[in-house]
Amino acid sequence: MQLLAQLSQQLQALDERSLMRRRRTVDTPCGPRVTVDGRELLAFCSNDYLGLANHPLIVEALREGASLYGAGSGASHLISGHTRPHALLEDRLAGFVGAHLERPRALTFCTGYMANLAIISGLTAGDRDAEIFSESLNHASLIDGARLSRTRVHVYPHADLAALEAMLKASNAATRLVVTDSVFSMDGDLAPLPALLALCEQYNAWLVVDDAHGFGTLGARGHGALEHFDLRSPYLVYMGTLGKAAGVGGAFVAAHETVIETLIQKARPYIFTTAAPPAMAHALLASLDLIDGAEGALRRAHLQALVAQLDDAATGLQLQRWQRLPSATAIQPILIGDNAETMRAGAALYEQGLWVGTIRPPTVAAGTARLRVTLSAGHSTMEVSQLSAAINALEKEWT
Repeated sequence: MQLLAQLSQQLQALDERSLMRRRRTVDTPCGPRVTVDGRELLAFCSNDYLGLANHPLIVEALREGASLYGAGSGASHLISGHTRPHALLEDRLAGFVGAHLERPRALTFCTGYMANLAIISGLTAGDRDAEIFSESLNHASLIDGARLSRTRVHVYPHADLAALEAMLKASNAATRLVVTDSVFSMDGDLAPLPALLALCEQYNAWLVVDDAHGFGTLGARGHGALEHFDLRSPYLVYMGTLGKAAGVGGAFVAAHETVIETLIQKARPYIFTTAAPPAMAHALLASLDLIDGAEGALRRAHLQALVAQLDDAATGLQLQRWQRLPSATAIQPILIGDNAETMRAGAALYEQGLWVGTIRPPTVAAGTARLRVTLSAGHSTMEVSQLSAAINALEKEWT
């Protein structure tokens, strides 16, 4: 069949360029040590930054939520799927980041991807002349949200404030959205949010912040990038995910109550999808308690100590040919460049019992393939030392 032959040729071309993606099957709960396809591995590839995905209090809250509210929501939020746990969670989340917004309100989603599609398409709905200003390293969900909006999109170079200001100055649009990750998912660095917000306030634009990798880990109380930078503005539209540092699943948007009501009325990814199981919302209330409390503070401190450990002369990374990109977050990329060499490095570490993500185009630019090490508060200093020693030895062997 010709159609299948065409697909087979496309897959073969990906394989020849070392760009095929392959899944592995995990048989144990998410954590630093997992069983994968029958092998026990030390994992440095999940986004469970605070090590909460298998926390006993959250697991018990999920069980309790299922016993109280059943397994599924049964409908969209606007039909009959908006349950008491959803309402309580939204109220809690609005308070969680509300110090950085005016008249805050929150809206929950099944995934961060859906939340980003909803924000961008919802805020530009009804204005064909709206314009979006998107950071060049933004997550795919923000890029797809801009595409879904069917409005004009300007892409500014990474953290280039002068280029962004020139674009804003030249714009005559009544509706303008500046859209950025807070922590860039493949590089681990932080967006210059204070300067971006100043530009948005000057040029009357929304600042849409995707804090997927900052919520729970940044800020003294884990309230995210807005707390980290001590920002407050009615121009902010904030998205946080709940399946990474929070350890469960889903996402939320927090903003001025008028923004949230606009999304409820206009955002198709919110209106036309079944609500997440209420048990998840119930479990997330327990997760927020942990993040906001003493245990959350201890876990964040330990995570930062592990990040600092990678700089240690004895227990950290000492690379000559490969490059550790500068990052003060849990995301620690090691730039290799070549696709095949990156895959070979990942496979060699895997054989040693170390599971590290291998990232290639189109997720990153051509020629910048990398190992993406992600640290968790569940890791020990000894485990991070084991990883560093293995990577150092591997690079030395291949140089």
